Amino acid sequence: MTKTRYLVSIGLEVHVQLKTESKMFCACPVQFGEPPNSLTCPVCLGLPGSLPVLNRGAIEKTIQAGMMLGCETPPLVKWDRKNYFYPDMPKNYQISQFDLPLCLGGGVPLYELAYPKDAQKDIAHPGKVVTLTRIHLEEDVAKSTHHESFSTIDFNRAGTPLMEIVSEPEIETPEEAVAYLNSLRQILVYGGLSDADMEKGQMRCDVNVSVRPDGQTELGSKIELKNLNSVSGVRRALAYEIERQIEAVENGEKLIQSTRRWDDDLGETFLMRTKEEAHDYRYFPDPDLLPVQTEDMVAKMRSTVPELPHEKRARFVEAYGVSDYDASVLASEQALADYYEKAANGAKDTKKVANWVINNLLSALNDASLTIQDCPVAPEKLRDLINLVESGQVNNNQAKEVFTLLFESPDKSPAAIAKERGFEPADDSEVEGFCDQVIADNPDKVAEIQAGNDKLINWLTGQVMKASKGKANPKAVGDILKAKIGG
Repeated sequence: MTKTRYLVSIGLEVHVQLKTESKMFCACPVQFGEPPNSLTCPVCLGLPGSLPVLNRGAIEKTIQAGMMLGCETPPLVKWDRKNYFYPDMPKNYQISQFDLPLCLGGGVPLYELAYPKDAQKDIAHPGKVVTLTRIHLEEDVAKSTHHESFSTIDFNRAGTPLMEIVSEPEIETPEEAVAYLNSLRQILVYGGLSDADMEKGQMRCDVNVSVRPDGQTELGSKIELKNLNSVSGVRRALAYEIERQIEAVENGEKLIQSTRRWDDDLGETFLMRTKEEAHDYRYFPDPDLLPVQTEDMVAKMRSTVPELPHEKRARFVEAYGVSDYDASVLASEQALADYYEKAANGAKDTKKVANWVINNLLSALNDASLTIQDCPVAPEKLRDLINLVESGQVNNNQAKEVFTLLFESPDKSPAAIAKERGFEPADDSEVEGFCDQVIADNPDKVAEIQAGNDKLINWLTGQVMKASKGKANPKAVGDILKAKIGG
């Protein structure tokens, strides 16, 4: 019996706190880690008689986010009241946007390195772009903490500017969902719009997922997953829920639109409630806030759109001659890309700079539990070290030793460290003599090279390096040997 194949449709609703100094509708500061309920006022506490005032900076940053993601901004937008009753919503309604949001359309490109490492070699749709429905701007809710027998509420977060980025249900696997979240975060951080740190609650997401038999055009019943606090948690929750839904359908169960909670410890989802529809929230225009004309803000923000990660990657390949993979790694983080460009400026071999940054520098930073922002080695000094190798003043092994010492003593120059270690290159006559001696001592190897076995040049080069105690330049030695042996 042929097993039924099921199609999976996943849509994400990602909430991202904007990096602003003040809240969305009041002047209270936006900060993390302050004493509970210390950053509040009558407006963000929802006290009677208090009136909201729009944060222009938050609106402009949302427009910029839309531009970076290829969205369109309508000429007129407005804010609405979304009514619901939860302890974390002090007014019993949330000021949000309904039918006239700030951004429409656009899409999120799924970067290859944004997929989980174990899925990067088998990407079903390379270059996929997930379409966005909308981005709207609203206020965040308070933070609820549930203890064993009681709950506490911290209103410091209430009123923080919050973008809700809604995708179309075009994501097909948990791995694509991971790539979507990582790519989206990368773009937003590039623009300086948010730190998007899930551990700090700056980026949170709800997942909508449905399954249907292959050949059925109508989507299955949408089931929303809540309580997803990490990217890895999203992947695990989706993997579980997809299997649960398929098994339910196979057993003849009718799935209904609902909201489920993910328990990361148990690795299961549990029913919370049947899903509300938009009319359940009783949206209506906020009577305290006038509609906003966006033309001036759109014109202002157009010049603030930075080079995006995929654009930078393409430029690195073109300008510096690095591989697609290396360019993807270097462009994955704005600070790393900036470091590489500074190091590559004036370098004799920009591809070797990329290799050193990716293989040596990042490894050393990881071992020291440092980020690229905390790197003790200035990019100009890494460039100078690589130029020493290219000029033949130190070889690769010596350069690695110099790099280690440079990492520990960043105030010194690579040339000074090389001199202290006695890494003086052998002079040309010495190298010639070593080459002549090795050729004379290995006539059988020379004959093989002359017969076409070019790889043995590397073996002879190693013998010369031993004779020179590592002071000769391997490339120069190879060139000398080839000239003397011929073949």
